[in-house]
Amino acid sequence: MLGKFVYSNPTKLYFGENSLENLPQELTCYGKNVMLIYGGGSIKKNGIYENVVKFLRASGKTVFEDAGVMPNPTLEKLYEGCRIAKENNVDLILAVGGGSVCDLILAVGGGSVCDYAKAVSVSTYCNEDPWEKYYLRMEAVDNKIIPVGCVLTMVGTGSEMNAGSVITNEKTKQKIGHVFEDEKIMPRFSILNPRFTMTLPHYQMTAGIYDIFNHICEQYFSDTDDNTSDYISEG
Repeated sequence: MLGKFVYSNPTKLYFGENSLENLPQELTCYGKNVMLIYGGGSIKKNGIYENVVKFLRASGKTVFEDAGVMPNPTLEKLYEGCRIAKENNVDLILAVGGGSVCDLILAVGGGSVCDYAKAVSVSTYCNEDPWEKYYLRMEAVDNKIIPVGCVLTMVGTGSEMNAGSVITNEKTKQKIGHVFEDEKIMPRFSILNPRFTMTLPHYQMTAGIYDIFNHICEQYFSDTDDNTSDYISEG
């Protein structure tokens, strides 16, 4: 047997066609103010935005939106998100899509949206530049962490159930990922309705498939010999 390890993945997954209906019960665990994070606006065209907001309003939440999260979220966007979170004393960050002083961040979208939500969650209370502290020096989080929830619309990175976050600094032309060790940075819950992925354009669906394939290959062709993982990858 190779080595020893401790594994914990506290993210609660709701999977299935009606999984979004579990959102209200999760919302009861957090305060009134919710920061809703999403990308370019496709969730407004396919009806997902309307359904998410309906549940938020019915749960008595006050919603503060942070839209326009781009693929490979930028450092400038991160600063903007932290400002919105702190100014509105938000209790939850909900990321909707394909990765203030907030108690929960709800992300709707794909991996980039989830990545961005986690970056905001660890950076809002950071007492120095989060880029320097968390992405250059790779230090552990020693400040308050804002909980994150995800509603996934695009698959690819697994950001909906890990503690990783990738941010791009356009000025220095650096794209850096930090896999945080604190399990509190993992999304507290993620809602996975496979039908949401069917709303994607053909190009985005294809990109997600290749993203999955490439992530599998990264591990498979690594220098580490792990037969179990390799067999799963081959399967």
